[in-house]
Amino acid sequence: MVHPWHDVTPAIEGLSLPEHVKAIIEIPKGSSNKYELDKSSGLLRLDRVLASAVHYPANYGFIPQTYAEDRDPLDVLVFCTEEIPSLCICDARVVGLMTMIDDGEADHKVIAVLVNDPQYADYTKASSFPNHTFRMLKRFFEDYKMLEGKGVEVDEIMPAEAAHAVIEDALARYSKARQRGELEGLT
Repeated sequence: MVHPWHDVTPAIEGLSLPEHVKAIIEIPKGSSNKYELDKSSGLLRLDRVLASAVHYPANYGFIPQTYAEDRDPLDVLVFCTEEIPSLCICDARVVGLMTMIDDGEADHKVIAVLVNDPQYADYTKASSFPNHTFRMLKRFFEDYKMLEGKGVEVDEIMPAEAAHAVIEDALARYSKARQRGELEGLT
């Protein structure tokens, strides 16, 4: 069985990494279910149903072979016209970065668009989006965390270059952790 975190390469053939990445979708746009990768098995686990009347404003997942500061694969939000099914691999272009402080720790969210979606073809940077998109995204994370009794601070959206540095760091952290045998799900 293929493990989506460990066995899928993050690079897209013919496109540069970290500007373009493969993303594994955990949660389709519009869902109120919080699915997470079960790191040991590679399957999805239903973590919870969101405690508030909100839904994911974009397809949500992770970049394979990355290891973020929160000891999970690096999160990615993939904007596209349609919902992308869970565990689907998709090609994404990185356009920005959102950082949250969640329980006192940095929790980065890479902002990306689906490469082959004509509606998002001209979105090459976060500033290409209507301002309301990121106000809604920020409010989504604030609201769903608040009703779960958790405090969160959401920073402003940063440019793609900030995301590129975070991706490179998460790729390097994954490589080191894998070499030391510190990652779940590897046999």
